[in-house]
Amino acid sequence: MILFPVSEEKNKDLQKRMEVLGVHESDIEERFIRSSGRGGQKVNKTSSCVYLKHLPTGIEVKWMTERSQGLNRFFARRELVTRMERFAGKLTHEELKARKARRQKSKRQKRAKQKYHRVEL
Repeated sequence: MILFPVSEEKNKDLQKRMEVLGVHESDIEERFIRSSGRGGQKVNKTSSCVYLKHLPTGIEVKWMTERSQGLNRFFARRELVTRMERFAGKLTHEELKARKARRQKSKRQKRAKQKYHRVEL
């Protein structure tokens, strides 16, 4: 198990999502390349950009938003798992949250309608 510079809870959540999908570290090709864009000399000198390729499915992810290679490794894996969930037809964590929010909103609207409904004669 690889530990990334994020909270233990986030590490465990990522590992659990990878296990559910059956993704193993040996199935992932990982390369480090130089980032582009903002970050100045630090970004130009270090290979902090992470490129991942899941060999069985061919899904590729390139992540370079952070200046830290460790954080980019974590976010790249999380994005890879999200894309694989979509590829497998499962709902992603974000889609489940959005679905729950829509359901709650419709419930609130329904209750408000019942509470403030006026009967006109």
